[in-house]
Amino acid sequence: METPPEARAGVADADRAGTQAVVTGSTSGIGRAAAVALGRLGADVVVHGRDRDAGSAVVAELNAVGADATFVPADFTDRSAVREFATTVRAETDGVDLLVNNAGGFFRDGRITELGVERTFHVNHLSPFLVTAELVDHLREGARVVTTASAAHRGTDLDLDRTTTLDRYSGTWAYSHSKLANVLFTNELARRLDAAGRPITANSLHPGAIPGSGFSRFLPGPLPAVIRLFDSIPGVTSVADGAAALLFLGVSPRVAGVSGRYFSGQDPETPSATARDNGAARRLWERSTVLLGINEPLPGAVDGT
Repeated sequence: METPPEARAGVADADRAGTQAVVTGSTSGIGRAAAVALGRLGADVVVHGRDRDAGSAVVAELNAVGADATFVPADFTDRSAVREFATTVRAETDGVDLLVNNAGGFFRDGRITELGVERTFHVNHLSPFLVTAELVDHLREGARVVTTASAAHRGTDLDLDRTTTLDRYSGTWAYSHSKLANVLFTNELARRLDAAGRPITANSLHPGAIPGSGFSRFLPGPLPAVIRLFDSIPGVTSVADGAAALLFLGVSPRVAGVSGRYFSGQDPETPSATARDNGAARRLWERSTVLLGINEPLPGAVDGT
């Protein structure tokens, strides 16, 4: 019998009864596994995805382990749908203890969304940014924000101009750039929460290359099939291990109070130099608020290197 994610994360004995978790992208893959594990630990869970049948199946699985669960659909290419998602979460919960920004995708073909930006940047960065901004005042004291990034952020510099055009479009570059944005966003969020005196942590992570994930199915040629066949080759992580990494950051007392860090699995790791650039993080934050048409969700972070 496979070891469940909560045991792999060392949190099998954690009691999350009375807590509320929101897990985006939780109708499949590591999001689903993490959501169900949180339910087994006693948390109530808001499940998110686009497919209502898949969402209903996850809710049923959570109900079967005694958890209270709700499915709230949202298309992350639609700003209005994301706002409606956050509005529903606020209406149906008294507060949120754990926000997992896990939804995302890899797209071979470029497309400009209604915001005038490339789809990958919109789905993987702007929508998680908007969800967090809409829920930041609904986060309870001691809450945690966990954002799924990737080791793919390395080797890419922030290029905001390239996010508004399909010139030189590359699915690989767009994905890597969006994952860099995830790390920069998380670091800036952590600084702003600290500056605002909010006892809330924010961390990002690389969960590993997951067989059968939304990312792997877009890889070229036979690679998706190869990855599905082998879950023990170097660099390939099981769904349970990926979910365990999310649970570790979301639940483990070992990272209580840790904020603004990047993890590879359950281990802290230094991200790329660009990902540690506070100036780039502020530029990304400011551009994101303009693109989304929102007021500053948190006061400006303190200046620093």
